[in-house]
Amino acid sequence: MENFDASLSPYFKALLGTRDTRVKGWFLLDNYIPTLVCSIIYLLIVWLGPKYMKNRQPFSCRGILVVYNLGLTLLSLYMFFESTKENPCSACASHTDPWTQQQLQGSGLVTGVWEGKYNFFCQGTRSAGESDMKIIHVLWWYYFSKLIEFMDTFFFILRKNNHQITVLHVYHHASMLNIWWFVMNWVPCGHSYFGATLNSFIHVLMYSYYGLSSVPSMRPYLWWKKYITQGQLLQFVLTIIQTTFGVIWPCTFPLGWLYFQIGYMISLIALFTNFYIQTYNRKGASRRKDHLKDHQNGSVAAVNGHSNSFSFLENNVKPRKLRKD
Repeated sequence: MENFDASLSPYFKALLGTRDTRVKGWFLLDNYIPTLVCSIIYLLIVWLGPKYMKNRQPFSCRGILVVYNLGLTLLSLYMFFESTKENPCSACASHTDPWTQQQLQGSGLVTGVWEGKYNFFCQGTRSAGESDMKIIHVLWWYYFSKLIEFMDTFFFILRKNNHQITVLHVYHHASMLNIWWFVMNWVPCGHSYFGATLNSFIHVLMYSYYGLSSVPSMRPYLWWKKYITQGQLLQFVLTIIQTTFGVIWPCTFPLGWLYFQIGYMISLIALFTNFYIQTYNRKGASRRKDHLKDHQNGSVAAVNGHSNSFSFLENNVKPRKLRKD
């Protein structure tokens, strides 16, 4: 594995330049192989999981879903706003390993951007001193959260809600983890903050919705499902606009990364727009009525691309009676 990763390094350097040394020694960042392996395992589970569950009873997972969604809500809230403004052990930070030093940093994205006086139009990766390190710390958690979010799909499989494992859903989950490994190794702060900040805010709304919908008595009071998808589309548009500013009025942030982000956001807009039309416009009143029966993230069909399934998954699922849980 190490030899394979070492063989990739010259290609990464030739294509992307020198890695940012500030994240050297941080968990999962030194080598690409663990991130790649996790992604391959994820895709294998997406393929094989429904086949394994085909003739088995679905799991409820209700209690686990409540804890899982609450945890991701709190993590997203931390990433968006703030943890602790002061380093709890600044005197000992110089005597610890890189991973421990990383954990001693404390600040959310909004707080770090404010303290570092980040420029909205373009921000380099080495222009805000200690505030850059605070941003890097939070963005590492953002990268790691993308690994945790693989559980979204696994819950769908365990609950046999295969119609919610869409092309959009799998593309978004599998690509984000890999993209952010490269972001953390080459541009772990600066202009990279904006999309992650917006996405963290959207995830506060989304996972709190998921968590509340896991409680049956709360479902009649949940009305903002449709607006979460609208918020996701809005974040992609705003990210494109803000990234374009960096192209028009460049700074020391690498232009290649800005072009890549614009392209990736366009792909998400296309997929999310298709999902939104399929979910809310084409199906009409009958579709909306069906959605009232599907609320949890193991069963919510109208958020983050959880409808219009892979056809091979649908064909492998036998009709079954609805379970009242």
